[in-house]
Amino acid sequence: MPNETSNDLHWWQTRWFVAVMALIAIIPLLRPDIPPLVDLPGHMGRYRVQLSRDEYPWLSDWYNFNWQLIGNLGIDILIIPLAKLFGLELAVKLLVMTIPVMTVTGLLWIAREVHGRIPPTALFALPLAYSYAFQFGFVNFAFSMALALNAFALWLRLARHKRFGLRAAIFVPLSCVIWVAHTFGWGVLGVLACSAEMVRQHDARVDRGPLSWIKAWLRAGVGCVPLALPVVLMVVWRSGAHVGGETGDWFNWRAKIGYMTMALRDRWITFDIAGMAILLLILFRGFRDPSVEYSRNLALSALFLLAVYILLPRIVFGSAYADMRLAPFMLAIAVIAVRPKKGLSIRGSATIAALGLAFVLVRIAAGTASFWMFAQDYDRELKALDRLPVGAKLITFVGAQCGAPWTMTRLEHLPAIALERKAAYANDQWSMAGAQLLTVKYARAKRFAHDPSEIVTSVQCPREWWRPISKAMARFPRDAFDYVWLIRPPAYDAKFNQGLIPIWRDGSSVLFRIDHSQRGIEISDAALKTARPRPTPF
Repeated sequence: MPNETSNDLHWWQTRWFVAVMALIAIIPLLRPDIPPLVDLPGHMGRYRVQLSRDEYPWLSDWYNFNWQLIGNLGIDILIIPLAKLFGLELAVKLLVMTIPVMTVTGLLWIAREVHGRIPPTALFALPLAYSYAFQFGFVNFAFSMALALNAFALWLRLARHKRFGLRAAIFVPLSCVIWVAHTFGWGVLGVLACSAEMVRQHDARVDRGPLSWIKAWLRAGVGCVPLALPVVLMVVWRSGAHVGGETGDWFNWRAKIGYMTMALRDRWITFDIAGMAILLLILFRGFRDPSVEYSRNLALSALFLLAVYILLPRIVFGSAYADMRLAPFMLAIAVIAVRPKKGLSIRGSATIAALGLAFVLVRIAAGTASFWMFAQDYDRELKALDRLPVGAKLITFVGAQCGAPWTMTRLEHLPAIALERKAAYANDQWSMAGAQLLTVKYARAKRFAHDPSEIVTSVQCPREWWRPISKAMARFPRDAFDYVWLIRPPAYDAKFNQGLIPIWRDGSSVLFRIDHSQRGIEISDAALKTARPRPTPF
């Protein structure tokens, strides 16, 4: 902030306030041993294979793990030194904690650079640090985006000080680091930097004729050349011999509109949608309220991100929810673009800041309660692993519901904790060559080798690959496994437990040992189709 002392600043504009907000952002993650993010346990299983193939050589019989340069390595690289210092689970927790911290500091820093001071309206954007994309466990993506926000703030600061040579020297390697963490972060940084450069180049010119914005766009492209080196890395990555994964589902308007309502999705639908309504009210007031306005710089950035959101398909290189991931960051940039107009009283600004702080604290308190409840679920289900031997050939089925219930159980990839803690086989690992470093090669598991074979439902769900529980229990290859772990499965007929010996249970969850001296139930496909779920006595 240029030439300002602490006496010039209101309480929400000081460095100590930013530090406090960053610390508050980690509170929901303090209680859980494993952050309850949907995909994170699956990633932790991959980290175990990555770190412990020499210690547990049988892992190489089940999984291929090949280091290669891809744009999806943020936590995968950082976990190597940190796991040696803290152990794998604590290292993952510490790394995940940095994500909301950096997201909060990045948003506030951008707001400070653009507006000169942090506007009180910027506080309303901070709960988006726990956005739906973060809750889903896209940790490399979220880590890269948090880096990108802080990098964009640095980009703005160096431009304000006219340190363009230094900026170029810093951002050539920094853009590569962000790309390696996750390609998405680098792409968003490019969009934000280009839009900011357009405004700066336009405002720096004396001539403001009809072509001024076109000239500014061309100069902005030149100014963003230091961010371009990852294009070469992208070409190398996507031209690899084993790259796969579809790109599709374009212009799915129903999904895109839905994702906009889900930016704060966690546990309680009414509460979460009410939070979104507050954010949309802030954006609406930026147009209609005479006491507030939009920064042209960040408003253009938000419009650029909106254009990307509209054009982005749902699936990119085999990774789903590509457009959903962008929605909360687009909203966050739009919210921090809003600021009080000059002339608004200090009392009015303080009132807005107090309301923004209250919004943050309520969302953090709710998130803390939600994560505590998810942590209780994890603790309860993971007790099954106390009865599981190291190196077990384990198949797991996790109960799910058709459709998309607002509250995700966070249990979908809990099977991978058996891989992480017991070096056991986990059938929930993703197997997409080129998208990540691990692929599954356990041929004996057949069509139950990898994700989504762990997901089971009561009936066949429309447009889903998930199996009904009866079909999964009847058809999985028993000779490939020694144990079956059911995590809150739907009700099913007990006849499918033939040849399975329960060794742990809690409620509907149960761990079976497979008795290979007995044959499993033999049932025709026609009989499976007519099988009806019923309460399962254990």
